[in-house]
Formats: sequence, structure tokens, C-alpha cells
Amino acid sequence: MATAKRMLQPSGAFPAAGFGRRMAALFYDFLLCVALVMVVTLLYQQGVLRLIHGGDQLKLLAESGGLDNDPLLATLLLFSLFGFFAKFWTWNGQTLGMQVWGIRVQNADGSAIDLWQALLRFIVAIGSWLIFGLGFIWMLWDKQSRTWHDIYSESRVVQLPKNAHKK
Repeated sequence: MATAKRMLQPSGAFPAAGFGRRMAALFYDFLLCVALVMVVTLLYQQGVLRLIHGGDQLKLLAESGGLDNDPLLATLLLFSLFGFFAKFWTWNGQTLGMQVWGIRVQNADGSAIDLWQALLRFIVAIGSWLIFGLGFIWMLWDKQSRTWHDIYSESRVVQLPKNAHKK
């Protein structure tokens, strides 16, 4: 049973978002992600690990570098970051940084992307950064101004009209 697509508002034929706006929104979201990583790490280390090991043992672990390569923390951080992006992308098509810069991710028909598309965008975007941002810079040569994660997830990032947020 196929789920109905949720159309995003405002609707219309919007132009592709430019490189500068996308990078500005990305930087804004980067700052929010740093804060999210800090909070999740604090809750994990001072909550979960403190309950398991106790305060003194946790301090010894930290001083000896025993907390430096924690695969559970790395997994929690990855899931937290994906959750941040997936929630915003699938709900209204905009992260907080995208809202500030007036851009939105959507399907070609103007509908919200689904969770699978969000996962594809997230994974391919990480890969794009790992090879020195080439997947992002690709939009400068693509005729439709698409990044690798736009192409792979079959979504697009559009520039909304200036008055789109005022109702």
C-alpha cells in the first residue's frame, strides 16, 4: 500500500538554490549539529556511562583515554545527526539553516521527501564530504545545479520566494 505524498507549502515551480545559499545554510546547520553532538555526548557520558561505571571509574577512563574511541557513542551520534536531518527534511523540507536562507529540499513534484530519500541524502552527503566536498561542488557543473546527494536521492533543493514564510 503506497502512502500519499504530502505536498509542501508554498507550492510552485521554484528555481534551484544557488551554491552560496546552500553553503550558508549548511554552515548554520553545522553549528547546530556541533551543539547536538555536544549534548548527546554529555548525556551519554555523564548519564549512561556514569550509571554503569560510577563517577570515579569514569574519571579514570577519561584520563586514560578509554572514552576516546567509543563505538556506541559514535553510533548514537550518527543516529542523532541522521534524526536531526531526517525530521526536518521529511516534515517541511527545511532544516533550521535552510529556513534562515529560504531554501527547501523536495521532490520534483513539490512533495516532501520520504525517510528512504532522507537516508540516501544523508549517506551520500557524508561521502561527498569525505572526498573533499566534491559531491557538493558538483552542483557548479551540473546543468540542474544538483549535488550528488540530490541526484542519488532523486530530490532537489529549491530557492523559495522571499515572502514564502510570511502568511
